[in-house]
Amino acid sequence: MAVTETRIVTQRLRDFPDDSHTIERYLATGGYESLRRALGMTPAQIGEEQVKASGLRGRGGAGFGTGQKWSFLPPGVFPRYLCVNADEGEPSTFKDHMLLERDPHQLIEGVVISAFAIECHTAFIYIRGEFALGAERVAQALAEAYERGFVGPDVLGSGFDLEIVLHRGAGAYIAGDETGLMESLEGERAMPRIKPPFPAVQGLYAQPTIVNNVETLSTVPHIIRMGGEEYAKLGVGRSTGTRIFSVSGHVARPGNYEVELGVTFRDLIYGLAGGIPDGREMKFFIPGGASSPWLLPEHLDSPLDMDHVQNDLKSMLGSGAVMVFDETVDPVEIAWRLSKFFAHESCGKCTPCREGSGWIERVLWRILNGRGRPEDLDLLLDFGDNIVPGLGAPFAQTTICALGPSTMSPVVGLVRWFRDEVEQRTGATRAGLERRVTVPMPEVG
Repeated sequence: MAVTETRIVTQRLRDFPDDSHTIERYLATGGYESLRRALGMTPAQIGEEQVKASGLRGRGGAGFGTGQKWSFLPPGVFPRYLCVNADEGEPSTFKDHMLLERDPHQLIEGVVISAFAIECHTAFIYIRGEFALGAERVAQALAEAYERGFVGPDVLGSGFDLEIVLHRGAGAYIAGDETGLMESLEGERAMPRIKPPFPAVQGLYAQPTIVNNVETLSTVPHIIRMGGEEYAKLGVGRSTGTRIFSVSGHVARPGNYEVELGVTFRDLIYGLAGGIPDGREMKFFIPGGASSPWLLPEHLDSPLDMDHVQNDLKSMLGSGAVMVFDETVDPVEIAWRLSKFFAHESCGKCTPCREGSGWIERVLWRILNGRGRPEDLDLLLDFGDNIVPGLGAPFAQTTICALGPSTMSPVVGLVRWFRDEVEQRTGATRAGLERRVTVPMPEVG
């Protein structure tokens, strides 16, 4: 049976593509009713009985439990802040972009409910500078929400006050890191902070701060509407609910697809996205944005389950960007292009990332252009060992944020799956290489 989308967050924008961004359409389709219901609850009821019970995990990359993150706020410490991470910059990820442009009121309702739940009175929407239409639509929606009393002093007569500030970034990929985002909001260059202290304890303006991304907060009104336990019935294992996946590359129907977690990569790529055109075969795919290690066609029947992909396939669902590459592509060229992106976007704060990302890009360029040396593969692994000792040991990265380890994902893909191709191009032989770093091999299933 062909898989179909399970539309929750994307229902309105699919049903009413012409005016889903307007307040008239939002109110006509039940908009802000979840807010009215939430204001009749206590903050603890929303956090514990709804969001935590739903099993909602962050939809921005790390997949951390949303309700659990909220619970880390120290009791009795005020003011506290809520930051919306709308700085979607992961290559080939475009789901939050769509939500900002086509259903901004859904995000705003999620922000107000979440702010009430964490007892916050000032929230910030940090939106990527390139999202011109998205910023325009969110600004218009905010003005309408203020006018109707959904935001501002005494929200809907509840006695709860909330101000929401829209802030546009300046195009730095590193601002997608939650601490880099807070640095930028404070007027500094977007560079990550050392943790601890974690943002929930000491974040924006040195006050307790929660950072959630657009899709995460856009899901909150639906959890209130459905009930946390009912929402948790969707999905598989600890990966509850639905997620939007941005499918791009060599597929017949690229685009955003909202599916219940637990369907397979095959359902997503060959079902909803139409498979690879012109009868060509898949060579590999990237399951969760440029930061995630690559997978092969033999992994297509694996479920879209955050824990399974991380623990068994040694990759991650990450930002939800699924990039598909057919048999005509050169994996070395893909690795070089991704490494060039990370080298360009490194903020330079951490020496292993600042120096290593540039050298990784240069060595891959050399291999790509027929100038590779027999020792180049080991050289790449040496770079990676200085960024992520052991290439995958948990909590062993030598950089403050995850951009450093991300630079090694393309290299790990080459070593894990296409080592023979790289060795043929560089003239390397297995007997001639002095050292090997063991890259964990996924178990298919």
